[in-house]
Amino acid sequence: MATGKGNNAVLCRGIRGATTIATNRAEDILEATRELLQKMIQANGVVADKVACVLFTTTPDLNAEFPAAAARELPGWSGVALLCGHEMEVPGSLPRCLRILMLVNTEKGADEIEHVYLRGAEGLRSGKAGSGWAGL
Repeated sequence: MATGKGNNAVLCRGIRGATTIATNRAEDILEATRELLQKMIQANGVVADKVACVLFTTTPDLNAEFPAAAARELPGWSGVALLCGHEMEVPGSLPRCLRILMLVNTEKGADEIEHVYLRGAEGLRSGKAGSGWAGL
């Protein structure tokens, strides 16, 4: 069975990203989503027709707009499967946080994927921000 890196196998890989949003306003949610998506796409050389699906979650304090609406604006993304949901309410977790999990068909190995954390969400990667995706 193909295992990825070095053998030109195309596998589905997850690209994680997170950011915080200053206010629960539709325009702020869309702006932050656009910024995070663009950085994830650029950092990993993502091409729209290689995207299997994208999962967007927000903390319950962000509900003024669906983050997926920002993805629909991207060229070639009209056919990409998108889903929005809310994160669990964990005491002490990072407030006003948007998370994205993009599943992409790629020849890259898992260690070549670049995850993107912006606007105070950097602690999620290290586990310092008290979040369900911490350290993942």
